[in-house]
Amino acid sequence: MALPDKLHEAQFYNSRDKGKVICRLCAHICPITPGGTGRCGVRKNIDGKLYSLVYGELVAEHVDPIEKKPLFHVLPGSMSLSISTMGCNFICTHCQNNSISQVQHLSARDLEGRKASPEEVVAMAVRRSCRSISYTYVEPTVFYEFAYDCAVLARRENIKNVFVSNGYMSREAALHIAPYLDAINIDIKSFSDDFYKKICGARLQPVLDCVRLFKELGVWLEVTTLIIPGLNDSDEELAGIASFLAELDRVIPWHVSAFYPTYKMTDRQPTSPAALVRAGKLGREAGLQFVYEGNAPGGGGENTYCQGCGKTAIERYGFSVVRNDLVQGQCPRCAASVPGVWL
Repeated sequence: MALPDKLHEAQFYNSRDKGKVICRLCAHICPITPGGTGRCGVRKNIDGKLYSLVYGELVAEHVDPIEKKPLFHVLPGSMSLSISTMGCNFICTHCQNNSISQVQHLSARDLEGRKASPEEVVAMAVRRSCRSISYTYVEPTVFYEFAYDCAVLARRENIKNVFVSNGYMSREAALHIAPYLDAINIDIKSFSDDFYKKICGARLQPVLDCVRLFKELGVWLEVTTLIIPGLNDSDEELAGIASFLAELDRVIPWHVSAFYPTYKMTDRQPTSPAALVRAGKLGREAGLQFVYEGNAPGGGGENTYCQGCGKTAIERYGFSVVRNDLVQGQCPRCAASVPGVWL
């Protein structure tokens, strides 16, 4: 079979008999027969070798506030070059980016985007005064090879690298990318394995293992939970997520965010402000020091408070930083340090 020039051989796979391969990139560990793809739809077995169908095929490239990721303890107020290809290893029925994530039915030609090299991506970040590159919008693990090559070059230019992830990458992939990652935001979508199976087509435990691993590896970690009425919003479940995080480290920022009906989940009401406040209260009761109530600007739930003196250290409105009093991560009033990635 002739191999198109654009394809890039994948990492993290084993060859088996009769041309089958085993992809080890994420926790699905997909067995892929010749001509087939993994669950993500963007890694294909061609003649017994695994190839990425989306290396350098950008379908989204925007300059966003870093707060939009959301990352509140990483260079607050700075801009991040956000990039994505097609594909995802989850099938979330509430995915707001479903037009580029749910591509398992598409052909290789349909997956094409604007062709870009890692050098071009890094140069774009420099040209547009971005302090970081965010690999986001879909699960960045599915375009791992391209993200890794960009991250290596970005590090040389003193540009930070950020993953916005569902936390399903394999331990092997996490260990490989960690030296070049400055921060990661991982979704804990629920504390129920049944939710993960029904809503995401995945399992809970690999996500918890990934959160724990990145914390151990020293990559700055923040966690997001989208609160969906009637599905993952019980006190017991939210307190379970908060307790899990607090046992790892009480300074892990936890973003509890509002859900809005989308994709295949239009039968649910949006998350109420009261539900976000309740989730935030449960987080603080569990011992978490930084809990943020997102997607509901103006209520003060997005501000960072100094754990030393209790004063507002960073005031936010939505994705905008209104005021940042910290000096290299330190409170000017009481000299307490706020953990994070600062200038």
